[in-house]
Amino acid sequence: MSFASPWWLVFLAVIPVALGAYFAVQHRRSKYAVRFTNLDLLANVVDASPGWRRHLPPVLSLLALALLVLAIARPETTTKVPKEEATVVLVTDVSGSMNATDVEPTRLAAAQESARILLDKLPKKVQVSLISFSSSVTVLVQPTTDREEVKLALDRLRPRGGTAMGDALQTALEVVRPPEAPAPVTNGGTGAAPPAPTPRAVADAAGGDTGVVPAFIILLSDGAQTLGNIQPLDAADAAKELDVPIFAIALGTQNGVAQVEDNQGRTRTVRVPPDEETLTEIAEITGGKFFSAPTKDDLDTIYKDLGSKIGYTEEQREVTWAFAGLGALLVAVSGGLSLLWFNRFP
Repeated sequence: MSFASPWWLVFLAVIPVALGAYFAVQHRRSKYAVRFTNLDLLANVVDASPGWRRHLPPVLSLLALALLVLAIARPETTTKVPKEEATVVLVTDVSGSMNATDVEPTRLAAAQESARILLDKLPKKVQVSLISFSSSVTVLVQPTTDREEVKLALDRLRPRGGTAMGDALQTALEVVRPPEAPAPVTNGGTGAAPPAPTPRAVADAAGGDTGVVPAFIILLSDGAQTLGNIQPLDAADAAKELDVPIFAIALGTQNGVAQVEDNQGRTRTVRVPPDEETLTEIAEITGGKFFSAPTKDDLDTIYKDLGSKIGYTEEQREVTWAFAGLGALLVAVSGGLSLLWFNRFP
């Protein structure tokens, strides 16, 4: 809670002063009452003492005064507002190591189930794309608001092959920031046209407003890169230039093992620890965040948090009406009780 005009809060000091004055008046009244020594006669001529009822209207009035002072200070609260436009790309590792059972029931099964939580958490207007990668990269779903299409694609994921993480990130960038066609060479030009400005350069020139739909990449991987043409950190540098943060999740434990097939078709048991160092660097370079998910519960929590973080924006909204309304209501209640019980308005 914050206030747009906090200097008005100084008038709250009136409340304890008024409360002290009220108690002083009550104490003085009790002293006058003791002077009437014929208590038997007093009991016959005076109605029963109102007790706690005589204190309630003044207390409600003071509360109303406090609320009205807060209303004048224009209170504001932070509210989460669903994003109208955004694209989230789920880049999911489906290499052979995703067969490991250190995350129950398997790493891949846990990833599939937890991704559903993220899909349900994101606002309906946010578009979601799904990319899987192992030895190669596959765009399974282009950006869409159809959650069922993404869920069906998730169900079809099967673990196999190596890990081409850098190629997967580059593909994700091409999905959310398609490369523009080169501009034609002007008459007399002898070289290629200059490259198109990045969204960050456009933002700097326009005072920070690019008009580009916000995009986020959620990278889930359980191992180090073993294949591919592009290094993960090179892809991270490209994502930074395009203002696309990458939230990197390391799935599994350092002692995880998996049954994988070698080039000769033989099955071997190998250790498959997640490459937390590289994933941490990717997140730091792009302005995202790194998460470690050694259990399915951890992964569920991460996806819930990400759904709230990247699917919503926080806005300050004034709630003066609530304080003013409640203050006015207490004034009415105080006056009504005073008239009902004592035939006077406080």
